[in-house]
Amino acid sequence: MTEQTLYTRLGGYDGINCFVNDLLPRLQADPQLGRFWQNRGADGIAREKQLLIDYLCENAGGDVYYTGRNMKTSHVGMNITEADWNVFLGHAADTMQALSVAQQECDDVVAFVLSLKNDIIDG
Repeated sequence: MTEQTLYTRLGGYDGINCFVNDLLPRLQADPQLGRFWQNRGADGIAREKQLLIDYLCENAGGDVYYTGRNMKTSHVGMNITEADWNVFLGHAADTMQALSVAQQECDDVVAFVLSLKNDIIDG
């Protein structure tokens, strides 16, 4: 028996879409992180949301093809701090709890997200 991909264990495209639909409003409404979405048009935010869904699906082992830039290029110059990172992690944990994501999948998501830290935080 082959082990299921994280993509499958998270509920596939629909599960990851639910995750993003819960997480993004939390981030946008946060007093510290909301600045990253200020002065953005609805179309740009919708495109960013779809790219995030595609990125997560592909990296979790799904058959979705991500066409965006790498994480370093996407976040350079945004001045994301360690404090911003920690707030983001809290919202991601809250989203996983709200969606009743199982512990193993939470651990796997956290491990993946932590692997991106050096590409997202500015110096």
